[in-house]
Amino acid sequence: MTSASDIPRPAAPPGGKGLRGNSVGLLATIALGLASVAPAYSIAITLGLVTLVVGDLAPAALLLGFVPIVLTAFAFRELNRRMPDCGTTFVWNTRAFGPAVGWVAGGWTVLVATVLAMTALAQVGASAILVLLGLDAAAGSTLAVTALAVALIALVVVVAYRGIQLAAHVQYAMLGLQLLAMLAFGVAAFARDGAAAPSLSWVSPFAFDDFGSFAEAVLLCLFIYWGWDALITFNEETVDSDRTPGRAAVASTLILLVTYLFTAFAAISFAGTGTGGLGLGNAENAADVLSLLAPAVLGGPASKAVTLAIAVSAVGALLTCAGSSPRSTLSMSAHGALPGAFGRIHRRFGTPAFGTVFCGTAAAVALVLLTLVSADFLGDAILSIGLLIAFYYGVTGFACAWYFRRQLRNSPRDLLVKGVLPATGGLMMLAAFVRSAYDMADPGYGSTSVGGVGGVFLLGVGSIVLGGLVMLLVRIRHRRFFQDGRTAVTAVSVTEN
Repeated sequence: MTSASDIPRPAAPPGGKGLRGNSVGLLATIALGLASVAPAYSIAITLGLVTLVVGDLAPAALLLGFVPIVLTAFAFRELNRRMPDCGTTFVWNTRAFGPAVGWVAGGWTVLVATVLAMTALAQVGASAILVLLGLDAAAGSTLAVTALAVALIALVVVVAYRGIQLAAHVQYAMLGLQLLAMLAFGVAAFARDGAAAPSLSWVSPFAFDDFGSFAEAVLLCLFIYWGWDALITFNEETVDSDRTPGRAAVASTLILLVTYLFTAFAAISFAGTGTGGLGLGNAENAADVLSLLAPAVLGGPASKAVTLAIAVSAVGALLTCAGSSPRSTLSMSAHGALPGAFGRIHRRFGTPAFGTVFCGTAAAVALVLLTLVSADFLGDAILSIGLLIAFYYGVTGFACAWYFRRQLRNSPRDLLVKGVLPATGGLMMLAAFVRSAYDMADPGYGSTSVGGVGGVFLLGVGSIVLGGLVMLLVRIRHRRFFQDGRTAVTAVSVTEN
């Protein structure tokens, strides 16, 4: 029997930071989670890359990549029930492992991954919009694409600044368009003459030739699912905040799995995995599979709907990122881990005003700087996101098992959903991190290298190491948090004048 003193003490109740509670329900929260993943964009740019690695086992990679994701979703659900705080992984890892791990793994790493993702989303959204408008010359111009991408970042910052309800309503329309376009593409692809019948062997987890290709494919698939956890950062603004975000997290990941498998089966059935023509094994086709196949599958003007869906998908995810990151910095500020400016809440809109503008500005500056350095450098920065995802998801899985360790003997359910499943997900994530980091250190991995070490490795692992160094500097000014971080995670309200 576990005594009351053995049960981890919950964090302070949410709502003390100035955010507007009960603003969104379960359906809106699921929409925010799905939109943050950018399903049309993610499957378009990832399916071809996964196919290059494992051929027609791409659906199997999608399925296996989902396993650590759903296990991590259980960790997020259980931790959110105990500590519904918009700081999510920052608060949870701090309570489990202390302020240093919480700041680096739960705060810094998530923010860096999100900022890098925003650069990619803005760039893809800008390119797709220019193509839709028939401005092919502008779409091929780095200056034009970058300028429009920065404008898109500014636009979503304005929407995010004005509140979560407006963002949720915008996401309904954008998400609906994505799902309808992907459904139309899939149905048409299966119906085309010559389309191969789907095979169960495509989802066989035992058919991979070697662990290296398996690990690489799974890491690519982590990116395709990543983003659903952004919905948890809105937990203090949802109805029934200790339960709704957790339910939405599990539901959104299941919807993503079904959507991705359906689209992957349809694309492979229609185009195959050959290295010529429209085959998904053709390296020239890997950059955007859906846009490439859409004219042949849907024909004529209807194919434009797929390009529009990809553009809308990227902008929708960009909007969710612009809303979730400021809530993470708000929590870090409220708990004394960042300057007080990040805790300022707009009196009228009830949003983290300074943090929203800061995160949008950081993404715009990162996009411009990386573009000026090299297009290859920007591409490697985006590839490094997979390492950051695996790192902080893995740590969070272990944080759940460790935080609830004294409750695991209470019932078989507690042992399973609070211990075994999250720890297994954490182990799988960190195994993918270690193996992929090893592969990425090769100078031939990606497009850049420095001193004989791959640029993707330097950017991914380097970002985490940089986070440790920045933490040492922040520690000088925010000494109280780092001395007593486990109990410092209490709600603080700072209202903007």
